[in-house]
Amino acid sequence: MLRSLSFVCSLTFLSLELVTPSYADSPQQPPHDEPKHVRILTIGNSFTHNATRYLNQIVEAAGHKLTHKMLSIGGSPLELHAQKALAYEADPTAELARYKNGDILQEALQSERWDFVTIQQLSIKSHDIETYRPYAQQLADIIRRDAPQAKLLVHQTWAYRSDDPRFSRTKPAIGEPATQQAMYEGLSQAYRTIVDELSANRIPVGDAFWAADNHPKYGYRAPANFDANTLKYPELPDQTHSLHVGYRWRASDGNQQLKMDGHHANSAGEYLGACVWFECLYGESPIGNEFVPDKLAPEYATHLQTIAHRAAQQSGDVIQGIANSPSTP
Repeated sequence: MLRSLSFVCSLTFLSLELVTPSYADSPQQPPHDEPKHVRILTIGNSFTHNATRYLNQIVEAAGHKLTHKMLSIGGSPLELHAQKALAYEADPTAELARYKNGDILQEALQSERWDFVTIQQLSIKSHDIETYRPYAQQLADIIRRDAPQAKLLVHQTWAYRSDDPRFSRTKPAIGEPATQQAMYEGLSQAYRTIVDELSANRIPVGDAFWAADNHPKYGYRAPANFDANTLKYPELPDQTHSLHVGYRWRASDGNQQLKMDGHHANSAGEYLGACVWFECLYGESPIGNEFVPDKLAPEYATHLQTIAHRAAQQSGDVIQGIANSPSTP
Protein backbone atom coordinates (compact mmCIF):
# COMPACT_ATOMS: atom_id res chain seq x y z
CA MET A 1 0.00 0.00 0.00
CA LEU A 2 1.28 3.41 -0.89
CA ARG A 3 1.49 5.19 2.43
CA SER A 4 4.97 6.67 2.74
CA LEU A 5 6.03 8.41 -0.42
CA SER A 6 8.84 10.88 -0.91
CA PHE A 7 9.07 13.64 -3.49
CA VAL A 8 11.98 15.42 -5.08
CA CYS A 9 10.83 18.98 -5.70
CA SER A 10 12.28 21.21 -8.36
CA LEU A 11 9.70 23.40 -10.03
CA THR A 12 11.65 24.68 -13.03
CA PHE A 13 10.52 23.75 -16.54
CA LEU A 14 11.06 26.56 -19.00
CA SER A 15 14.45 25.08 -19.87
CA LEU A 16 12.90 21.78 -21.03
CA GLU A 17 14.79 20.53 -24.05
CA LEU A 18 12.75 20.89 -27.23
CA VAL A 19 14.55 18.24 -29.23
CA THR A 20 13.32 15.37 -31.33
CA PRO A 21 13.66 12.10 -29.40
CA SER A 22 15.54 9.18 -30.81
CA TYR A 23 12.85 6.52 -30.88
CA ALA A 24 15.26 3.66 -31.46
CA ASP A 25 16.98 4.55 -28.22
CA SER A 26 13.84 5.29 -26.18
CA PRO A 27 14.03 3.51 -22.83
CA GLN A 28 11.59 0.71 -22.26
CA GLN A 29 9.72 0.07 -19.04
CA PRO A 30 11.79 -1.87 -16.51
CA PRO A 31 10.23 -5.12 -15.29
CA HIS A 32 8.41 -4.98 -11.96
CA ASP A 33 7.77 -7.86 -9.61
CA GLU A 34 4.47 -6.72 -8.16
CA PRO A 35 1.70 -4.52 -9.54
CA LYS A 36 1.04 -1.21 -7.87
CA HIS A 37 -2.47 -0.16 -6.90
CA VAL A 38 -2.94 3.61 -6.74
CA ARG A 39 -6.11 5.17 -5.37
CA ILE A 40 -6.90 8.75 -6.38
CA LEU A 41 -9.74 11.18 -5.75
CA THR A 42 -9.80 14.05 -8.25
CA ILE A 43 -11.60 17.35 -7.70
CA GLY A 44 -11.98 19.41 -10.85
CA ASN A 45 -13.80 19.96 -14.13
CA SER A 46 -13.61 19.02 -17.81
CA PHE A 47 -9.83 19.48 -17.84
CA THR A 48 -9.61 16.75 -15.20
CA HIS A 49 -11.67 14.50 -17.49
CA ASN A 50 -9.39 15.37 -20.41
CA ALA A 51 -6.14 14.63 -18.60
CA THR A 52 -7.29 11.33 -17.10
CA ARG A 53 -9.32 9.95 -20.00
CA TYR A 54 -6.64 7.41 -20.97
CA LEU A 55 -5.04 7.01 -17.56
CA ASN A 56 -6.64 3.67 -16.73
CA GLN A 57 -5.63 2.15 -20.08
CA ILE A 58 -2.03 3.26 -19.60
CA VAL A 59 -2.03 1.88 -16.06
CA GLU A 60 -3.43 -1.47 -17.20
CA ALA A 61 -0.89 -1.71 -20.03
CA ALA A 62 1.86 -1.20 -17.44
CA GLY A 63 0.49 -4.06 -15.35
CA HIS A 64 -0.82 -1.91 -12.51
CA LYS A 65 -4.20 -1.04 -11.04
CA LEU A 66 -6.05 2.25 -10.57
CA THR A 67 -8.98 3.21 -8.38
CA HIS A 68 -10.23 6.64 -9.43
CA LYS A 69 -13.16 8.65 -8.14
CA MET A 70 -13.87 12.07 -9.64
CA LEU A 71 -15.81 14.99 -8.20
CA SER A 72 -16.35 17.18 -11.22
CA ILE A 73 -18.39 20.20 -12.25
CA GLY A 74 -18.09 21.54 -15.79
CA GLY A 75 -16.49 24.98 -15.82
CA SER A 76 -15.88 24.95 -12.08
CA PRO A 77 -13.13 26.97 -10.39
CA LEU A 78 -11.57 26.14 -7.03
CA GLU A 79 -14.00 28.59 -5.47
CA LEU A 80 -17.08 26.49 -6.30
CA HIS A 81 -15.59 23.28 -4.88
CA ALA A 82 -14.59 25.19 -1.73
CA GLN A 83 -18.10 26.63 -1.42
CA LYS A 84 -19.57 23.14 -1.49
CA ALA A 85 -17.13 21.87 1.11
CA LEU A 86 -17.73 24.85 3.42
CA ALA A 87 -21.49 24.54 3.01
CA TYR A 88 -21.25 21.03 4.38
CA GLU A 89 -19.09 22.23 7.26
CA ALA A 90 -21.81 24.71 8.22
CA ASP A 91 -24.77 22.40 7.60
CA PRO A 92 -24.34 18.72 6.58
CA THR A 93 -27.84 18.76 5.09
CA ALA A 94 -27.19 21.77 2.84
CA GLU A 95 -28.13 21.11 -0.77
CA LEU A 96 -25.22 23.25 -1.97
CA ALA A 97 -22.81 20.74 -0.45
CA ARG A 98 -23.87 18.03 -2.89
CA TYR A 99 -22.50 17.43 -6.33
CA LYS A 100 -24.94 16.65 -9.12
CA ASN A 101 -24.66 12.91 -8.53
CA GLY A 102 -25.27 13.34 -4.79
CA ASP A 103 -21.63 13.07 -3.69
CA ILE A 104 -20.29 15.19 -0.84
CA LEU A 105 -16.57 15.97 -0.71
CA GLN A 106 -16.09 15.13 2.96
CA GLU A 107 -17.88 11.80 2.58
CA ALA A 108 -15.87 10.98 -0.56
CA LEU A 109 -12.62 11.74 1.26
CA GLN A 110 -13.53 9.22 3.96
CA SER A 111 -14.91 6.56 1.60
CA GLU A 112 -11.51 5.09 0.69
CA ARG A 113 -7.92 5.23 1.88
CA TRP A 114 -6.85 7.47 -0.96
CA ASP A 115 -3.19 7.66 -1.89
CA PHE A 116 -3.68 11.00 -3.62
CA VAL A 117 -6.25 13.76 -3.79
CA THR A 118 -5.94 16.28 -6.61
CA ILE A 119 -7.27 19.79 -7.13
CA GLN A 120 -6.92 22.27 -10.00
CA GLN A 121 -7.96 25.76 -11.02
CA LEU A 122 -10.37 26.64 -13.82
CA SER A 123 -8.27 27.23 -16.92
CA ILE A 124 -9.60 30.71 -17.69
CA LYS A 125 -8.49 31.80 -14.19
CA SER A 126 -5.30 29.77 -14.06
CA HIS A 127 -2.93 32.68 -14.75
CA ASP A 128 -4.21 34.72 -11.77
CA ILE A 129 -2.86 33.53 -8.41
CA GLU A 130 -5.42 35.60 -6.52
CA THR A 131 -8.23 33.39 -7.85
CA TYR A 132 -6.66 30.42 -6.03
CA ARG A 133 -6.91 32.16 -2.65
CA PRO A 134 -8.26 31.31 -0.15
CA TYR A 135 -10.06 28.43 -1.85
CA ALA A 136 -7.11 26.13 -2.49
CA GLN A 137 -6.07 26.37 1.15
CA GLN A 138 -9.63 25.78 2.36
CA LEU A 139 -9.83 22.61 0.28
CA ALA A 140 -6.36 21.50 1.36
CA ASP A 141 -7.27 21.86 5.04
CA ILE A 142 -10.38 19.69 4.64
CA ILE A 143 -8.55 17.12 2.51
CA ARG A 144 -5.77 16.74 5.07
CA ARG A 145 -8.23 16.48 7.93
CA ASP A 146 -10.50 13.87 6.33
CA ALA A 147 -7.88 11.97 4.30
CA PRO A 148 -4.68 12.47 6.30
CA GLN A 149 -2.89 9.57 4.63
CA ALA A 150 -3.33 11.05 1.15
CA LYS A 151 -0.79 13.19 -0.67
CA LEU A 152 -2.17 16.44 -2.03
CA LEU A 153 -1.42 17.03 -5.71
CA VAL A 154 -2.28 20.05 -7.84
CA HIS A 155 -3.08 19.35 -11.48
CA GLN A 156 -1.36 22.05 -13.52
CA THR A 157 -3.67 22.76 -16.46
CA TRP A 158 -2.50 23.95 -19.88
CA ALA A 159 -2.54 27.10 -21.97
CA TYR A 160 -5.01 27.44 -24.83
CA ARG A 161 -4.04 26.83 -28.43
CA SER A 162 -2.01 29.62 -29.99
CA ASP A 163 -4.87 30.55 -32.36
CA ASP A 164 -7.61 30.44 -29.72
CA PRO A 165 -10.01 33.40 -30.08
CA ARG A 166 -8.96 34.57 -26.62
CA PHE A 167 -5.66 35.66 -28.12
CA SER A 168 -7.16 37.50 -31.10
CA ARG A 169 -8.46 40.46 -29.13
CA THR A 170 -6.86 43.73 -30.12
CA LYS A 171 -6.98 45.03 -26.56
CA PRO A 172 -7.02 42.27 -23.91
CA ALA A 173 -8.42 43.20 -20.52
CA ILE A 174 -5.86 44.35 -17.98
CA GLY A 175 -4.13 41.33 -16.48
CA GLU A 176 -5.41 38.95 -19.16
CA PRO A 177 -2.85 37.02 -21.25
CA ALA A 178 -2.64 38.19 -24.85
CA THR A 179 -0.77 35.12 -26.18
CA GLN A 180 -0.38 31.43 -25.50
CA GLN A 181 3.08 32.09 -24.09
CA ALA A 182 1.76 34.76 -21.72
CA MET A 183 -0.97 32.40 -20.53
CA TYR A 184 1.52 29.58 -20.01
CA GLU A 185 3.97 31.77 -18.12
CA GLY A 186 1.18 33.15 -15.93
CA LEU A 187 -0.37 29.81 -15.06
CA SER A 188 3.05 28.22 -14.58
CA GLN A 189 3.99 30.84 -12.00
CA ALA A 190 0.58 30.63 -10.30
CA TYR A 191 0.74 26.85 -9.97
CA ARG A 192 4.32 26.97 -8.67
CA THR A 193 3.23 29.54 -6.10
CA ILE A 194 0.18 27.64 -4.91
CA VAL A 195 1.95 24.31 -4.51
CA ASP A 196 4.53 26.08 -2.36
CA GLU A 197 1.80 27.66 -0.24
CA LEU A 198 0.03 24.32 0.18
CA SER A 199 3.22 22.25 0.61
CA ALA A 200 1.82 20.11 -2.20
CA ASN A 201 3.15 18.85 -5.54
CA ARG A 202 2.23 19.41 -9.16
CA ILE A 203 1.14 17.16 -11.97
CA PRO A 204 2.84 19.25 -14.69
CA VAL A 205 0.52 18.69 -17.63
CA GLY A 206 0.72 22.37 -18.55
CA ASP A 207 4.48 22.09 -18.89
CA ALA A 208 4.14 19.09 -21.18
CA PHE A 209 1.62 20.87 -23.39
CA TRP A 210 3.89 23.89 -23.72
CA ALA A 211 6.88 21.75 -24.68
CA ALA A 212 4.88 19.68 -27.17
CA ASP A 213 3.22 22.73 -28.73
CA ASN A 214 6.61 24.37 -29.27
CA HIS A 215 8.54 21.34 -30.47
CA PRO A 216 10.46 22.14 -33.70
CA LYS A 217 9.19 19.04 -35.51
CA TYR A 218 5.96 18.02 -33.80
CA GLY A 219 4.66 21.34 -32.53
CA TYR A 220 1.36 22.74 -33.76
CA ARG A 221 1.63 25.55 -36.30
CA ALA A 222 -1.47 27.67 -36.93
CA PRO A 223 -2.11 28.25 -40.67
CA ALA A 224 -0.86 31.67 -41.76
CA ASN A 225 -3.48 34.25 -42.76
CA PHE A 226 -6.28 31.81 -42.01
CA ASP A 227 -9.85 33.08 -42.38
CA ALA A 228 -12.47 30.72 -40.98
CA ASN A 229 -15.17 32.49 -42.98
CA THR A 230 -13.73 31.13 -46.23
CA LEU A 231 -14.31 27.48 -45.29
CA LYS A 232 -17.21 25.48 -46.65
CA TYR A 233 -18.51 22.33 -44.94
CA PRO A 234 -16.80 19.90 -44.42
CA GLU A 235 -13.48 21.72 -45.01
CA LEU A 236 -11.13 22.20 -42.06
CA PRO A 237 -7.77 23.94 -41.76
CA ASP A 238 -4.58 21.96 -41.29
CA GLN A 239 -4.48 21.07 -37.59
CA THR A 240 -1.64 18.56 -37.66
CA HIS A 241 -0.16 17.89 -34.21
CA SER A 242 -2.77 20.00 -32.44
CA LEU A 243 -3.22 18.99 -28.81
CA HIS A 244 -6.50 20.91 -28.60
CA VAL A 245 -9.89 20.18 -30.18
CA GLY A 246 -9.61 23.21 -32.47
CA TYR A 247 -11.93 23.74 -35.42
CA ARG A 248 -14.78 21.32 -36.05
CA TRP A 249 -18.21 21.35 -37.69
CA ARG A 250 -21.30 20.99 -35.53
CA ALA A 251 -24.95 20.79 -36.55
CA SER A 252 -27.09 23.65 -35.27
CA ASP A 253 -30.72 24.23 -36.30
CA GLY A 254 -30.24 21.93 -39.25
CA ASN A 255 -27.13 23.72 -40.48
CA GLN A 256 -23.45 22.89 -40.11
CA GLN A 257 -21.55 25.60 -38.23
CA LEU A 258 -17.81 25.87 -37.79
CA LYS A 259 -16.88 25.91 -34.10
CA MET A 260 -13.53 26.57 -32.46
CA ASP A 261 -12.46 24.98 -29.18
CA GLY A 262 -8.89 25.98 -28.40
CA HIS A 263 -9.37 25.14 -24.72
CA HIS A 264 -10.02 21.43 -24.36
CA ALA A 265 -7.65 18.62 -25.26
CA ASN A 266 -8.20 16.33 -28.23
CA SER A 267 -7.13 12.69 -28.12
CA ALA A 268 -3.43 13.59 -28.54
CA GLY A 269 -3.60 16.11 -25.71
CA GLU A 270 -5.54 13.70 -23.54
CA TYR A 271 -2.91 11.03 -24.13
CA LEU A 272 -0.09 13.43 -23.31
CA GLY A 273 -1.83 14.48 -20.09
CA ALA A 274 -2.51 10.90 -19.02
CA CYS A 275 1.15 9.97 -19.61
CA VAL A 276 2.19 12.79 -17.26
CA TRP A 277 -0.30 11.66 -14.64
CA PHE A 278 0.93 8.08 -14.95
CA GLU A 279 4.55 8.93 -14.25
CA CYS A 280 3.69 11.29 -11.40
CA LEU A 281 1.46 8.70 -9.72
CA TYR A 282 3.38 5.48 -10.39
CA GLY A 283 6.97 6.70 -10.61
CA GLU A 284 7.50 4.94 -13.94
CA SER A 285 8.23 6.37 -17.35
CA PRO A 286 5.40 6.08 -19.90
CA ILE A 287 7.97 5.58 -22.69
CA GLY A 288 7.37 2.16 -24.18
CA ASN A 289 3.85 1.80 -22.79
CA GLU A 290 1.91 -0.33 -25.25
CA PHE A 291 -1.38 1.51 -25.02
CA VAL A 292 -1.82 4.02 -27.81
CA PRO A 293 -5.22 5.55 -28.68
CA ASP A 294 -6.73 4.74 -32.05
CA LYS A 295 -5.68 7.04 -34.90
CA LEU A 296 -2.58 8.21 -33.04
CA ALA A 297 0.50 7.33 -35.07
CA PRO A 298 2.98 5.16 -33.10
CA GLU A 299 5.92 7.49 -33.71
CA TYR A 300 3.92 10.52 -32.58
CA ALA A 301 2.67 8.59 -29.53
CA THR A 302 6.28 7.82 -28.60
CA HIS A 303 7.07 11.50 -28.97
CA LEU A 304 4.24 12.40 -26.59
CA GLN A 305 5.41 9.75 -24.12
CA THR A 306 8.88 11.28 -24.24
CA ILE A 307 7.60 14.82 -23.69
CA ALA A 308 5.50 13.62 -20.75
CA HIS A 309 8.48 11.85 -19.21
CA ARG A 310 10.69 14.92 -19.49
CA ALA A 311 7.99 17.16 -18.03
CA ALA A 312 7.56 14.90 -15.03
CA GLN A 313 11.27 14.45 -14.47
CA GLN A 314 12.24 18.09 -14.89
CA SER A 315 9.43 19.33 -12.65
CA GLY A 316 10.63 16.94 -9.95
CA ASP A 317 7.07 15.98 -9.02
CA VAL A 318 7.62 12.27 -9.50
CA ILE A 319 7.08 9.81 -6.72
CA GLN A 320 10.21 8.02 -5.66
CA GLY A 321 10.62 4.76 -3.81
CA ILE A 322 7.38 2.95 -4.76
CA ALA A 323 8.70 0.71 -7.52
CA ASN A 324 8.69 -2.30 -5.23
CA SER A 325 5.49 -1.46 -3.38
CA PRO A 326 3.10 -4.41 -3.92
CA SER A 327 -0.54 -3.95 -4.71
CA THR A 328 -3.08 -4.49 -1.97
CA PRO A 329 -6.68 -5.56 -2.51
